Amino acid sequence: MSEENLKKRTIKGFGWNFLDNILNRGISFVVGIVLARLLSPSEYGLIGIIMIFIAIFNSIVDSGLGSALIRKNDCTEEDYDTVFHSNLFLSIIMSLLFFLCAPLIADFFNEPQLKPLAQVMSCTLIINALSIIQNTLLLKQLDFKGKMVISMISSLASGAAGIAMAYSGYGVWSLVGQQISRQVLYTTLLWLHNRWIPRLRFSKSSFHELFGFGWKLLVSGLIDTVWKEIYQVVIGKFYTPATLGLYSRAHQFSTIFSSNLTSVVQSVSFPALSKVQDDPAKLKRGFRKVNKTSMLISFAMMFGMMAVAEPMVKVLIGDKWLPCVPFLQIICLQMVLYPLHSQNLNLLEIRGRSDLFLKIQIIKKGISVVPIILGIFISIYWMLVGSVFTGLIGLYVNSYYSGSLLDYDLREQLKDIAPSFAITLSMAIFVYMLSFLPLAPLAVLIIQLLAGFSVLILLCETFRLSEYLELKEIVLTGIRKK
Repeated sequence: MSEENLKKRTIKGFGWNFLDNILNRGISFVVGIVLARLLSPSEYGLIGIIMIFIAIFNSIVDSGLGSALIRKNDCTEEDYDTVFHSNLFLSIIMSLLFFLCAPLIADFFNEPQLKPLAQVMSCTLIINALSIIQNTLLLKQLDFKGKMVISMISSLASGAAGIAMAYSGYGVWSLVGQQISRQVLYTTLLWLHNRWIPRLRFSKSSFHELFGFGWKLLVSGLIDTVWKEIYQVVIGKFYTPATLGLYSRAHQFSTIFSSNLTSVVQSVSFPALSKVQDDPAKLKRGFRKVNKTSMLISFAMMFGMMAVAEPMVKVLIGDKWLPCVPFLQIICLQMVLYPLHSQNLNLLEIRGRSDLFLKIQIIKKGISVVPIILGIFISIYWMLVGSVFTGLIGLYVNSYYSGSLLDYDLREQLKDIAPSFAITLSMAIFVYMLSFLPLAPLAVLIIQLLAGFSVLILLCETFRLSEYLELKEIVLTGIRKK
């Protein structure tokens, strides 16, 4: 594939994947707002505890084999069959383990309701395993349009189911119904779209090749997932379910942009950059462009959300959720650099250095013990602020190793994103000052959003920010084609 053709497919893939996330996260966002008004922070806290274990077990089920398939340019049907059966076997084991551990989980958190919730939710591990290869096929083919349609249908239908159950008085079970129905529908539609059918065969040589790369990603991903969820474990154990519900709601607000942006960029850039992994010059150009573009969006969204946090929470989910505002602002500050973290780690996978990937995760998690201790012995606020500082240290560790592979160190990366940082921070400060207007929360929020967007565009146009101009060209090209 030529560089120009790859660029076109990547841009097209980014557009469809971005639209996928905008539509589906928008749907999830609206559904979440409705459910937050119908349910209590305590009920959100209960499902938050269950999702801790779902995330950990799903990380084990994937085993890094999905990434290994995406990276491999000459996958065979035997490779796909081998990974499918491996994932399915692991999911059955993990589902059974989760089911059996449900009473222990309920006892640990002193919440009896967790036992039936965990036992029912254990089935999602098997359902998810059935979708891994089908999803991998879409990513390798850069078929993000198909993925968007499937995700949108799944989100709409499951959201409607969750809201209907909440209105009928099912409480926390409405969140369970939403999660299960979405995974079932998403998996079913993937199978209908791809029409790929596994055969009853398993290759030891294929497994050893793929797992040789993937096992380090498995351990790395498991460590990373456990450490991401450990904050919720600490809050769930040492604080109240209501506090965990407030934290979970704040975290969900923040991930609308940062984590989802990272997911969009990574799912498109990983297969695209993998195709030029043997050409360092092309790889570096693509890597720099991805970094600059994604960080402009991340800075704008996360700084903007910090500025509008209080009126946004009041308007969208009500005053009962106001205590989550400081959580949200600190988490936004923590996650603003998340796309840069992810891209540096992504580069290690592209270059086949899963050994360095694992080494970095071990180093960073050792550092991350400090905020957890602060959360246990002092307060949740100290834990969140501490995570901001450990995140900065983690970025240095990520870029130290990845930068050496492309001669693109942290200093150069920060220099590339400095203009975006300055422009978006200026915008956010102006928007935050508007929050003191003596108007109704809805009026304040509308004024802030309009002013923030206008100021951002004005500053980017005035200083001719290259990453903004590239994004603008992508958008205008897409509009002209329509």
